[in-house]
Amino acid sequence: MRLRHYHRFPRIRSHIAGTCYTPKQLAAFYGLPTVAGVGAGKKVAVVELGGGFDQKVLDAYFKSLGYPSVLPVIFKSVDGAANQPNDSAGDYVEVMLDLCVIGGMAPGCQMLCYVAPNTDQGFLDAVQQAVDDKIDAISISWGGTEDSWSPTALSALNKAFQAAAAAGITVTVASGDNGSSDSEAGNHVDFPASSPYVCSCGGTSLPALSPSSEVVWNDGTQGGATGGGVSTNFSLPSFQAKAGVPGGKMRGVPDAAGCADPNTGWLIAADASGNMVVGGTSAVAPMWAAIAAYLMQCTGKSAGEISALLYSLPAGCMRDVTSGNNGTYVAKAGWDACTGQGVPVVAKLLTALQAPAPAPTPPAPTPPAPTPVTTTRTILVTGDSLTVKVDGKAV
Repeated sequence: MRLRHYHRFPRIRSHIAGTCYTPKQLAAFYGLPTVAGVGAGKKVAVVELGGGFDQKVLDAYFKSLGYPSVLPVIFKSVDGAANQPNDSAGDYVEVMLDLCVIGGMAPGCQMLCYVAPNTDQGFLDAVQQAVDDKIDAISISWGGTEDSWSPTALSALNKAFQAAAAAGITVTVASGDNGSSDSEAGNHVDFPASSPYVCSCGGTSLPALSPSSEVVWNDGTQGGATGGGVSTNFSLPSFQAKAGVPGGKMRGVPDAAGCADPNTGWLIAADASGNMVVGGTSAVAPMWAAIAAYLMQCTGKSAGEISALLYSLPAGCMRDVTSGNNGTYVAKAGWDACTGQGVPVVAKLLTALQAPAPAPTPPAPTPPAPTPVTTTRTILVTGDSLTVKVDGKAV
């Protein structure tokens, strides 16, 4: 049975007229180099709950971007799932979006596609298999409202993300495309985006390749808006202690953002019939996975809990998005529940991560122990007189 609480997040615009960008264009906009070697030596996985990919279509697409040598995607079947690039549910669009974004922004990496059944166990098994395979970054564009998960399933998957972070694996997750309500009454956030062990990825609208044009994604005419808000399951992580999360007690979502509005969307290869424009926070999770691969490639470090790193970086590593809302929550200076810490300035992120750690402060010198003083007392008794000498002197 297909579980409804696992929804995919791509927003499809059937035509390619109007404003849209290739992954290569958006890589340049956010500061990634647009050369073939970006991400080389790193393994980036996508976790999918259905669908599949067409390698020939991907090859042609990457060649059109000027990257003819992108490595073939490695297919990983989880619990018997098959690669179905033309599945009736349309999940192949999600898979192709994820792979086009990663391969178009980090064309030197090795991509792996873990396809699992759309069940609690399938989702968990796919994540655990990717962790066991020692992947460098994992992108997930699936999820559901926190209250749609059983406590058992939510806890098991969160433990898998904790294991990934402990192993130095970055996990990036789409925050959802239905605003602060997440398609329910009141305010809700999506899981696994709300896990404290993942980098939760929100969305912006980018009418032009200009920083001043970027605002929170909230398309009132089509009902799409970036997910974000406050978790009801996870306590405030230490890295958000000074972020100003509403209430100050629970995990805030998202951590970071990127272009997601389908009206200013990503031009990808959907199938052999041609390209299409797709948006949603589904595009932002693989974008951040590609960025993580590049940062790891250049620094030689594992990113691990990249979400925590984003809160301790010098000013300028993230560009704040301060205009717009996702329903209840309004963008502001600093962290907010629309775009988190903002969008990346990759060159400055890299500089900050390459900076040597400050030299440890040497311990204060221990003063020498005082030399003990030896005192000699001599007492002389002569008749009726008594003489006391200390160190040879009469006192």
